[in-house]
Amino acid sequence: MTRILSGMQPTNQLHLGNYLGALKNWVALQDRGENLFCVVDLHAITVPQDPETLIRSTREIAAAYIAAGIDTAQSIIFAQSHVSAHAELGWILGCFTPLGWLNRMTQFKEKAGKDRENALLGLYGYPVLMAADILTYHATHVPVGEDQKQHLELTRDIAGAFNRRYEVDFFPLPEPQILGEATRVMSLRDGTKKMSKSDPSDMSRINMTDSPDLIAQKIRKAKTDPDALPFSPDELETRPEADNLLTLYAALSDVSKRAAIARFAGAQFSLLKAELTEVAIEKLGPIAARMTALMEDTAAIDAILRDGAEKANAIAQPILAETKRLVGFLPG
Repeated sequence: MTRILSGMQPTNQLHLGNYLGALKNWVALQDRGENLFCVVDLHAITVPQDPETLIRSTREIAAAYIAAGIDTAQSIIFAQSHVSAHAELGWILGCFTPLGWLNRMTQFKEKAGKDRENALLGLYGYPVLMAADILTYHATHVPVGEDQKQHLELTRDIAGAFNRRYEVDFFPLPEPQILGEATRVMSLRDGTKKMSKSDPSDMSRINMTDSPDLIAQKIRKAKTDPDALPFSPDELETRPEADNLLTLYAALSDVSKRAAIARFAGAQFSLLKAELTEVAIEKLGPIAARMTALMEDTAAIDAILRDGAEKANAIAQPILAETKRLVGFLPG
């Protein structure tokens, strides 16, 4: 059986990169197996969070899942903190994870920066908790972006270490799924940097709740270069802004990047920006409207998350119980 798991952190606003790199692909995966989509609030507190903001953001992420097309009758949507097996298995798996493996994680190095001595244990152990998220459900496939691929490789290493210790074939080795044209969406203000919720400039990203006028303004002001658009993919290697805008157009229009390049070959950026604006508003407008409507009924969102947590727990608890038995814990 194929079981797919993925999730997003409830921090700041979701943007176009989150939609193209994850949500759009998740919707397409729903017919390919059993799907669990998590709001990873345990991961969110690896950096300081305002409690009220975290509650609202958790609901907002769940609303975005639904608005983008995740069907709650077909897939399970839940908050990570509502399933205690994530934290319990995270501790157990941490006891099978050498420090050397964690020291190689590039995301920790990037986020901790020069102040590594003051970085929190949660941030350092983030990849172990991510492994627990996946292995708690015996997920077989995980849709991830390029920046999370290293963490999934670590998950496979940890699962293998556990299996070898107890001479069992218990945890599956999950496969990464890197899908779509927009595997890495870049900033509208700098084509060499990833589009980010934490970027201080709101003009660097298109938020999923931006109005049509604001979307148009951001695309109009997106950074370009002075040359006409290229005729071949090879020419994009030294033109990050052109590469990014063509990637966005291709992903939103459901065409290949090569087809997008052929469509705009030799044209000025103004034509690409005009058509990109049109398709971005067409795709994001209904999602934004649906999110707004959902957020007006928080009780309904909470009920969806409770129902999802019950279903997720029904899968997770037997797997956790067998993990504990293998480790040698007395039954509770």
